[in-house]
Amino acid sequence: MKIGILKDTNDNRVALLPEGVVALSKLNVSVLVTKSAGEGAFISDKDYEEAGAGVLPEDDVIRESEILLKVNPVEKIQVEKFKEGQVVVSVMNPFFNFELINNLKDKKITSFGMDVIPRTTRAQAMDVLSSMATVAGYKAVLDAAGRLPNFFMMFMSAAGTIRPAKVLVLGAGVAGLQAIATSRKLGAVVEVFDVRAAVKEEVMSLGGKFIEVEGAKDDVAAGGYAVEQTEEFKQKQQQMIQDHAISSNVVICTAQIPGRKAPLLITEDTVGKMKPGSVIIDLAASTGGNCAVTKNDEVINYKDVRVVGNSNYPSDMPVDASRMYGKNLINFLKLIINEEGKLNLDFEDEIIAGTCLTHDNEITNERVKELIK
Repeated sequence: MKIGILKDTNDNRVALLPEGVVALSKLNVSVLVTKSAGEGAFISDKDYEEAGAGVLPEDDVIRESEILLKVNPVEKIQVEKFKEGQVVVSVMNPFFNFELINNLKDKKITSFGMDVIPRTTRAQAMDVLSSMATVAGYKAVLDAAGRLPNFFMMFMSAAGTIRPAKVLVLGAGVAGLQAIATSRKLGAVVEVFDVRAAVKEEVMSLGGKFIEVEGAKDDVAAGGYAVEQTEEFKQKQQQMIQDHAISSNVVICTAQIPGRKAPLLITEDTVGKMKPGSVIIDLAASTGGNCAVTKNDEVINYKDVRVVGNSNYPSDMPVDASRMYGKNLINFLKLIINEEGKLNLDFEDEIIAGTCLTHDNEITNERVKELIK
């Protein structure tokens, strides 16, 4: 069986590095790579060939492969070239990307969304969202430090003592926790908001101060994700966030609810009251942003506060981000490839079933099916 690697446009990552090609060869499959697919991650076609992969134009990779791999959602022009029965594995963003899901269904493509893998202990090694959130949380803090006109750490010199920067992190998921850890390593004072009281101990273990808002709804059934809160809670939360944001040098926004618009946490009024030179990094920009003035993929200056809308920091760290993504992919592929190197789709497996979006001219994910109706 042949597995094909498609090139991602407008993203420096690639689905598999050459080391991933070597790992897949142990599954008794061969790998085809689209020409220049790895150039954004500083990987040459020669590197792939030395790892045992064939390097071909995209049309040939699509035509010859049974399974196709990509980082971001496959593009419409690529879907048009797919053959009935092919398997596609990538991040799909299915709760917003309805046209793509319908196109895959109509072409009778079996598609798997790496961003909907069940949040279970067994699936942790395939959890792309956590891997990429780790990169995003780290890189967001470094970006903020580079833009801030202050030191992050306490600085003592003959010229006197400089106070450490104050960082406010909104959301203590994987990205938020990494942002806390990185900010603390850089010497900042860190405060954290999250509606889930269960993350308090993790926040404190990393050296952050957990700011609690009374009345939060913590839904254990949500699998560790944040849930929609009551209007009364949102009003309390907004006031507390404003009070802490206006005294902060940096705000890192990471709060998102899967399949929904990102919750608005930083109002325009709050931004206007922040210190001149402050920085807001909004990782939720692609789903509307946690900050009212955020513009996706843009850096704006609002009353001397720089607001960065960036939901794709992993593209700025393409080598390790690709390495992590590739390892997640390989662990998933081991579930759908048998010892003989043949495709084996066991839909009794909760991970395979939970990750599948389309199969045999049907949308298989119940939540996506309901949203598309």
